[in-house]
Amino acid sequence: MRIEAYNQIASVYKSNGTVKTQKSAGVAGGKDQVQISQIGRDYQIAKQAVAEASDIREDKVAELKTKVQSGNYNVDSGDFASVLLAKYNAQ
Repeated sequence: MRIEAYNQIASVYKSNGTVKTQKSAGVAGGKDQVQISQIGRDYQIAKQAVAEASDIREDKVAELKTKVQSGNYNVDSGDFASVLLAKYNAQ
């Protein structure tokens, strides 16, 4: 390690000295404020509504449950296969 280089760098930083900042007399010490736009408020309301909404559609579950229990729930194998292939090909 070269000590001379360190001393030169240190001398550059020391030569600049510290600059004292002065508080402007015309500036009053106020508080920071945040203003949220109407779009931001609408976004927050929509986000909260989605978060509170159920992930399960109870009406669909109840309908399918009654069909399965009564034995009336039939799946077309052709439709199932086409949807399965479409999902596979989309990846």
